[in-house]
Amino acid sequence: MPHQNDRRRIRLDEISTLIGGQIHGAADTVVTGVSSLAEAGPRDLTFVAADRFAKTAFESKAAAFVVGRPITDLKRPQIVVSNPVYGFARVAQQFFTVPYRPRGIADQVIRGTNVQIGPEASIWPFVTLGDRVRIGARVTLYPGVFIGDDSTVGDESILYPNVTIREGCFIGSRVIIHSGTVVGSDGFGYVQHEGRHHKIPQLGTVTIEDDVELGANVTVDRATFGRTLIKRGTKVDNLVQIAHNVSIGEDSILVAQVGIAGSTTLGHHVVVGGQAGLADHLEIGDRVMIAARSGVNRSLAGDQIVSGAPVMPHETWVKAQAVIPRLPALRQQLRELEQRVRSLEANRPARKKAKGKSKK
Repeated sequence: MPHQNDRRRIRLDEISTLIGGQIHGAADTVVTGVSSLAEAGPRDLTFVAADRFAKTAFESKAAAFVVGRPITDLKRPQIVVSNPVYGFARVAQQFFTVPYRPRGIADQVIRGTNVQIGPEASIWPFVTLGDRVRIGARVTLYPGVFIGDDSTVGDESILYPNVTIREGCFIGSRVIIHSGTVVGSDGFGYVQHEGRHHKIPQLGTVTIEDDVELGANVTVDRATFGRTLIKRGTKVDNLVQIAHNVSIGEDSILVAQVGIAGSTTLGHHVVVGGQAGLADHLEIGDRVMIAARSGVNRSLAGDQIVSGAPVMPHETWVKAQAVIPRLPALRQQLRELEQRVRSLEANRPARKKAKGKSKK
């Protein structure tokens, strides 16, 4: 498990070379750790994610900063890069995480027949590997991991404690799966006959491509037929439900407690906010952004931002939300207008009679 190594001593010129930055200040400044603006100490490197955090940098105790542009009057060294958050992440990964060291295969691992394990694996005690399981090079399996028959885990993937990979699933390379996640559970498929629910056998599988990360307690159901698919680079937060035959495109983001019903397809670079729900058999286009707690009941073309339940264009939803607090007053105004209209209509015949008499 990666963690910060507080004893490393790194010069700013080394860091600048790594991330292609420009140093403003003393290039020979040494840092021994990385931290946030608020928590950084006098030997730490930190970052300023956006201009609105520039004032906070003056209050920080950090030794140096990774910034998007120089902060005037900040007397401590700064490394200027185009994307400070990305630059800082590269620094933390390169200099302040413990490099991978294989621990081998524990004696308490249960292995089926014809299991293949690649070189430099780290398999902790109480891992269960079914028949014909294939494990790639430099894979880490923590205690309690279960991998069912005929499943594959690619090179350099990490499965944290109590992850379950059911039979016949494929996990790509450099995949990270956090504790409690289940990949390949049965899809929620039933048919009603004579008042009872009868299970439809879930005969498909799950494919998770390279560089995907699944948070804690995620469920990815196997397909009824074919496969449930999560494509390269997608990141999934905790407590997300991905139903049978769902397909999620490259580099998408699913935030916590999202639920996606069966056979829905998401394009690439889709972002789904927390607690949003997507109905079944929908097509969500590329680069769609779905706001938190939205209810998606129809397919969406690409390159748009939607909100609400049911979803609507985000601009429309914002205007609707602005009206909601005024609804009681508007209701009262409507009642008053209705009373005035009824009063005017009631008086109209009397006015007509009075007008007729005056003509005579």
